[in-house]
Amino acid sequence: MLTALPRIGRRRALQAVAGLAGLGLLLWWLLPLGGPPSPSGRVTLATGVPTGVYARYGELLRQDLREDLPDLDVRLTRSEGSVDNLRQLTSGRAQFAIATADAVAEYRRKGERGAQRLRACARLYDDYIQLVVPEDSPVHSAKGLARLRVGVGADGSGVQLITRRLMEAAGLDFKRDITAVRVGIDRMPGMLERKELDAFVWSGGLPTSAVQQLARRTPVRLVQLADLIQPLHKQGERSRYFRAAVMPADAYPQVQHGQAVKTIAVANLLVTMDGEDAGLTEGITRTVIKSRDWIGREVHAAQKVDLRTAVFTDPLPLHEGARRYYQSEKP
Repeated sequence: MLTALPRIGRRRALQAVAGLAGLGLLLWWLLPLGGPPSPSGRVTLATGVPTGVYARYGELLRQDLREDLPDLDVRLTRSEGSVDNLRQLTSGRAQFAIATADAVAEYRRKGERGAQRLRACARLYDDYIQLVVPEDSPVHSAKGLARLRVGVGADGSGVQLITRRLMEAAGLDFKRDITAVRVGIDRMPGMLERKELDAFVWSGGLPTSAVQQLARRTPVRLVQLADLIQPLHKQGERSRYFRAAVMPADAYPQVQHGQAVKTIAVANLLVTMDGEDAGLTEGITRTVIKSRDWIGREVHAAQKVDLRTAVFTDPLPLHEGARRYYQSEKP
């Protein structure tokens, strides 16, 4: 048999309700504000060689992430560039990486391990292809590189991938028509200065410190590449991520003498894997967009990071967490 509960008066009932409300207010005060807990743990971002823009951008982004996501331990790992970064990402050695859109497309086209699981957080800034020669060089187009020693980027770099396509567009055979020296931007400027190279190709944000420093030490010149854009596009799907671009006159003032240089550009993407935590990805994407102006004061290329264009991450779909961030920013 059930026992009847004792009746309580109106006053005691109101006191009980008030007590529960007070407890709820206390719990609300003690709980952390701002929604879900901040991402924590350790993540690794694959960047690039120390003298390249990838590495400097990564260093500055890590500083901002420490402010925005204080429970997150962000580590940077160097690499040879885009292709190496994608390999680090798909092998689990990194959780986020920077890579050019054309390198991502090629990685997927070849069906490399984990390629279909790649997802984008944001379109970042554009890389500009830079063909650097001594100031007195007779080279005035990529076709003039025949029979010369050319720095083409290290194996596993996006630079070497791009150089191969440039040579094809210029009607040159990468293996037979040039002496391809497979080193990165950390070595190419010094080798050009010591006359161990006749030219080198670099693809990076403007300005790249290694090229700046070289120009302060020795007279060099940037060679136009505008005549290659149509032959590149005739290569089909694999080259559709390249576009005609102009290096502004103040990119390398000591080199350009007030003259803009017509060249080719390709977009960089911040990339992760489809299984990465959505909250973590959302937080990192938010910091990438928010930090544009501050990072842009030191890495001028970062000034091009923009909320309106960041979602255009072809050939990759957006990660769920990145999409959640962009949707939260809609008016």
